Amino acid sequence: MLLETERLWLRDFVEDDWKAVYSYQVNPHYSRYYNWTHRTEDEVKQLIRNIITKQTTQPRGDFELALVAKETDRVIGSCHLRITDYDRREASIGYELDPQDWGKGYATEASRRLLSLGFEELGLHRIWSQVIAENLRSGRVLVRLGMRMEGRLRETEFIRDHWCDTLLYAVLDREWKAQ
Repeated sequence: MLLETERLWLRDFVEDDWKAVYSYQVNPHYSRYYNWTHRTEDEVKQLIRNIITKQTTQPRGDFELALVAKETDRVIGSCHLRITDYDRREASIGYELDPQDWGKGYATEASRRLLSLGFEELGLHRIWSQVIAENLRSGRVLVRLGMRMEGRLRETEFIRDHWCDTLLYAVLDREWKAQ
């Protein structure tokens, strides 16, 4: 799969992408909102192999895509749209970026394209996302996409040395079309 935005290619992963993913996942700023503190090269290679395996599943319900900056042809992160309930036409979205590319609008740009895929091409009804409450930047991305906060799930993630709340955001097809 290959999707395009103004500044990005959203494409299926290839095995060699592990190097770029590893380079940003070992950055302590990146892992701040995860419950793990270190990834090995082998773990990232296996992660990419697992993603590639899902790319061939039919019907495809998991769109985990590499984010490639057109200007540099460099993998700067990933994004996903995962169908979570076919009957209810519901999916989740998420994204991760190399910390050196934070604050440049890439997460919003990529996610907007995924919402378009979900609503306009796949006919989904509801797309949701969860973020760690402390991750204010990620929450702002979801609001910019037109998502509404639907709730706060208390102490659902243990990160480093404390429990964290997660925030649930969602947008409906009619809300997306009205934007």
